[in-house]
Amino acid sequence: MICITVAPTSRTLAKVDILNACRFADVVELALDHLIKEPDVKDLIEGFDKPIIVSCRRKEDGGKFEGSELERMTLLRQAIVAGPAYVELDLDIAPKIPRFGKTQRVISFTRMDRPETDIDAIFDEAVKANADIVKFTWPTPTLDDAWPLLVAVSSKRRLPIVGMGLGRADLTFSLLGQKYGSPWIYAALEHGLEAFPGQATVFELDETYSCREIDKHTVFIAIAGFGETQTITTRILNAAFKQIGANVRCLPIELGDVKMLKKMLDVLKVKAILVSEGNGQRLLPLAEHIDKLDAQSEYIDLLLRLDDGWHGYNTLWRSGLKALENALGGDSKRPLERHNVLVLGNGGMAQSMVYGVSHRKGMVSVCGPKDKESQLIASANDCRMVPYAKLYETLADVVVIADRNLECGQHAGNVNPSVFRTNHTVLDVSDPPREHALFVEARERGCRVVEPQAVYVDQLNAQFKAITGKEIPPEAFVKGLMAE
Repeated sequence: MICITVAPTSRTLAKVDILNACRFADVVELALDHLIKEPDVKDLIEGFDKPIIVSCRRKEDGGKFEGSELERMTLLRQAIVAGPAYVELDLDIAPKIPRFGKTQRVISFTRMDRPETDIDAIFDEAVKANADIVKFTWPTPTLDDAWPLLVAVSSKRRLPIVGMGLGRADLTFSLLGQKYGSPWIYAALEHGLEAFPGQATVFELDETYSCREIDKHTVFIAIAGFGETQTITTRILNAAFKQIGANVRCLPIELGDVKMLKKMLDVLKVKAILVSEGNGQRLLPLAEHIDKLDAQSEYIDLLLRLDDGWHGYNTLWRSGLKALENALGGDSKRPLERHNVLVLGNGGMAQSMVYGVSHRKGMVSVCGPKDKESQLIASANDCRMVPYAKLYETLADVVVIADRNLECGQHAGNVNPSVFRTNHTVLDVSDPPREHALFVEARERGCRVVEPQAVYVDQLNAQFKAITGKEIPPEAFVKGLMAE
């Protein structure tokens, strides 16, 4: 179930907020701490067909209540008398507020500085405080931080546990909580109404992550990162899994300690990891088996768990070269063999493209803002390194944009778009299907361009086929690429 929190400042609009939330939520939380004037709780919660949780949080717990602790406790007692389905009580005040009527007690423990480690002791205290449900809240910037919350929710205990993470990995926790039986998960009604910055909206949970379709049998594949490209990938893959009838869904993860990641993924029985620029080199140690060609590129963007362990693959350099060679045309089995190719950028993607072009017998050079890194790439692939200061003196007929961190402009350290000539063929593999600003400039300057969307479609289809053995239905691409 999905719980939407409403935090009205006006008693007049509070019922409107609750009504709007009831249209999309299974449970609605009414946060009283934002109200400017003391509310009539019974009047606010009457007439709705969804269970309502009443809460009132202190500032130190992320709330807005400005009165005394005695005033807050009085307000919560009055709220219980009004008869909501649930009342949320902090662990330290719960023993002072007795059970009344049919209202169930959500005993809450919050810390804003770090994850809690002594969950068992806090759970036992909540049980003694006459809890029906126990709630934990703490910062979750990475999967490592969300892990204790997940362990708490998925463990068999006397009472159910709900959790709210503060940070990106809250979304990870929410999707896993749905699988492992959390009574509800939290979402915002819309952007601008989040309980904390970055909280997912109910529409994102439904439309992008297919949250309500997740059950205890759902298998996850992990998507590393929370950027726009990862969101597009999630929409496409979830639509594709749904169309082929597979109970598989995408799980976004913010990477923490890579050493711990393998253990966590094994416990969660995650089937695959799709990796984007910035993590392709970082996750190399997770792969127990890597194809010889991919190993030499020192970059992976797909990790697949098979019977004998994790297998790593580099699919992007293959899709990028395939699109580039198709654009160059000709009957030759090696269309790059006749071309001078400049790979622009530093990092794992640049290294893999240098390797790929070299493997296809292209005459390749590498140039990036960090000359030392460029030199290492050149040495590893026995090719030419162009000092960044000499970029505009370099002759090439193919330019590969292979680093999303490159800055387009005329300031020091930027890449001036005057580097492009009308005779250039330009490939952008920096962050498919997104277009780098340099790629946009190349198109406007009359270069022949290889669209990153074409590269992305081929790459994602290859990854999906590796996971499922099937092609992505065309409708799934439309859903993902055309969504607002």
